[in-house]
Amino acid sequence: MKKIIAAATAVVSCFLTGHKGNTAQTESPSFYSFTVNGIDGNELSLSAYKGKTLLVVNTASKCGFTKQYESLETLYTAYKGRSFEVLAFPANNFLNQEPDDNAQIKEFCTTKFNVSFPLFAKISVKGDDIHPLYRYLTSVPGFEGDISWNFNKFLIDSNGNVVARFGSRVDPLDSEIITQLEKILPPVNSPE
Repeated sequence: MKKIIAAATAVVSCFLTGHKGNTAQTESPSFYSFTVNGIDGNELSLSAYKGKTLLVVNTASKCGFTKQYESLETLYTAYKGRSFEVLAFPANNFLNQEPDDNAQIKEFCTTKFNVSFPLFAKISVKGDDIHPLYRYLTSVPGFEGDISWNFNKFLIDSNGNVVARFGSRVDPLDSEIITQLEKILPPVNSPE
């Protein structure tokens, strides 16, 4: 009898409060559901990038691949007029190759490489303290797996879908990236 009363009480309580219990479906996260901090500390929802094609990169200032900042800037400059953005996420997960704070990282990137694409606050891209965005990116079917080193890249289409993943050794100006990028970017406006 006690079980029946407890169950009836729970049902009435759920009805009165509008709580759906475990019947509510949870939505899967999407790229746009994450919030990150900009390099200056301002909070930003990635939904601000809806409709744009993105190259998401984990970066480091003291790595053998750091020179890829130059290629990333060249790629960004060449394609930003076609709704393309590079999103750089500094990370110190590999041999202490990004030990600096956000202000130092920004100074380094803008002074040494004239970076004009969005830089974000330093995060972790692997391990127990992995940022939720990178937990999501590294679990997308077909592209799953830990980040192996600095300058791994994810190509995201204008609908927020991961469409390609590239390792550190693939330079941003490599034909492998350009070919994939051209496939998903809107066409160049033709002169009238």
